[in-house]
Amino acid sequence: MFGVIKPYPSPIISGRGVDVDFPMLAGCLALLGLGLVMITSASSEVAAVQSGNALYMMTRHLIYLVLGLIACVATMMVPVATWQRLGWLMLIGAFGLLIAVIVPGIGREVNGSMRWIGFGMFNVQPSEIAKVFVVIFLAGYLIRRQQEVRESWMGFFKPFIVLLPMAGLLLMEPDFGATVVMMGAAAAMLFLGGVGLFRFSLMVALAVGAVFVLVQAQPYRMARLITFTDPWSDQFGSGYQLTQALIAFGRGEWLGVGLGNSVQKQFYLPEAHTDFVFSVLAEELGVVGSLATVGLFVFVSIRAMYIGMWAERAKQFFAAYTAYGLAFLWIGQFLINIGVNVGLLPTKGLTLPFLSYGGSSLIICCASLGLLLRIEWESRNNMGSEEAEFQESDFAEEPTHGRR
Repeated sequence: MFGVIKPYPSPIISGRGVDVDFPMLAGCLALLGLGLVMITSASSEVAAVQSGNALYMMTRHLIYLVLGLIACVATMMVPVATWQRLGWLMLIGAFGLLIAVIVPGIGREVNGSMRWIGFGMFNVQPSEIAKVFVVIFLAGYLIRRQQEVRESWMGFFKPFIVLLPMAGLLLMEPDFGATVVMMGAAAAMLFLGGVGLFRFSLMVALAVGAVFVLVQAQPYRMARLITFTDPWSDQFGSGYQLTQALIAFGRGEWLGVGLGNSVQKQFYLPEAHTDFVFSVLAEELGVVGSLATVGLFVFVSIRAMYIGMWAERAKQFFAAYTAYGLAFLWIGQFLINIGVNVGLLPTKGLTLPFLSYGGSSLIICCASLGLLLRIEWESRNNMGSEEAEFQESDFAEEPTHGRR
């Protein structure tokens, strides 16, 4: 089971001790710390009523956080070449999980959606795992079929033989947000992989058309689309969540009402500690705190893109495409969640990376961070994408090009 983990060398254990991209690590740890604080504040009232313990949600989130950090460390010990070799197996595993979650008796229904598989007290959300596995598979495909992707229609369409059935499984849960994020990241990876502008434009046009059809197909999606343009027209019905979120932003003003002093979290704003935690943050920390949080997200997203660029310069193209894909997953979730909170997008249940309450999302985000740190370390040490055994003597001295 642990055969893929190479305890040495790695960014954690090397001739130079802990050797990671500290700016990236610090940015993500700051988001994780802020998330723990905001979950504690936003969930206290709900937790007190539901469990009799105001810190119940915080305790569970802390457990998920520890598991996430363990996943981050474990991922850093796996060579990038191993992820490339196991891409097909992970894709099959992703399909298996997405099929299992819609099977009655296996999948667990919450708020009308079959998105979770229950394991005792904990729920696993397969869509979070599937999105990362798709990125790894597609990065491998872009390496194997690079010329075909750039020059032929067949190379362009082949990935969709995999992506469209997976999107169909996600829509059966239903999880429209995860579908949009996954397909958006895949499209961006194909563009960076060299797909011509005409084929890319055609793909975007087809995607927009598909979104329009999907919105028309379900009345509740159309209702959300109509409501978000004027939520106050039905503020106690379909526009309730958004109006309460906007009230939270209004109450926050410049400096906020103070940590722990949110009124909206007291059963006015549904899902205050999950999908709408940013609204509570805006109420308690104000515009200044909100912009600082957005700044952190922008920093880690851009840093992830730079990690991909550094890997590409080192001619480690699988690592580069993987880093780009993970960055686009973060960016997509961030833009959708913030857009929903401020009323720029229709209401959609999608967690905020590193910040929202949710075990699967948090653990997968931490594992993705570990993979990005591994990619940066390998590209900085010019290790290449080939599998090799390394000795302590190989890393006994600082590289001549130094740290970025």
